[in-house]
Amino acid sequence: MIIKRERDQRGPTDLGWLKSQHSFSFGHYHDPAHMGFGPLRVINEDRVAPGMGFGTHPHDNMEIISYVLSGELAHKDSMGNGATIRSGEIQVMSAGTGVTHSEFNPSNDDEVHFLQIWILPGARNTQPGYQQRLVDSKTVKNRFAPVVGPEGGGQAALTIKQDATIFLGRFEAGKGEELSLDPGRKYWIQIARGEALVEGQKALEGDGFAVTGQEALDFTAQSDCEALLFDMAA
Repeated sequence: MIIKRERDQRGPTDLGWLKSQHSFSFGHYHDPAHMGFGPLRVINEDRVAPGMGFGTHPHDNMEIISYVLSGELAHKDSMGNGATIRSGEIQVMSAGTGVTHSEFNPSNDDEVHFLQIWILPGARNTQPGYQQRLVDSKTVKNRFAPVVGPEGGGQAALTIKQDATIFLGRFEAGKGEELSLDPGRKYWIQIARGEALVEGQKALEGDGFAVTGQEALDFTAQSDCEALLFDMAA
């Protein structure tokens, strides 16, 4: 079964300096029909104006992944980490027993556009952690490659405390991949840029697809396209 989550059906936030689209319930946006998908709890597409950002705030017992599509995002946290996440980089923060952090757009001119993803951990109250890495463009060219995976899984350089793998693909127009799936697991596809066909269905930037009970899935880019594929325990 494939259920499309239209981009225009996402919940909006507009604070002037922050414009967000929420695939699942988040903050003031509450929709009982869209509370998450398996352990995937949040996909927010965020745009933060130059010089603005999120003040220091707490998290616990959540795997928080940020993928910067354009611009830069400055990060500071209570673990002593201070870093700038640039376009094409992924950050993983395992909140565990609890962390505080802030996120800020350091540019005076350009907005930062990024995806913020929350995944529920498989175990609670673990040691917090921080990771960051630039995606290897060659690895993800015209194919889905693992960029975040479970601890001990060995597939991806960045790890989370959950039986879930995030694959990233950057496809040229007309290119695609026939994906082999495990019908006993859950999958989500999020279109980050461009347009594609997902098992024949039109997919625009911001669209998402919940996939269950499938043994295969055809993905074909209709324009230069970037997409994330989540492979998760049911």
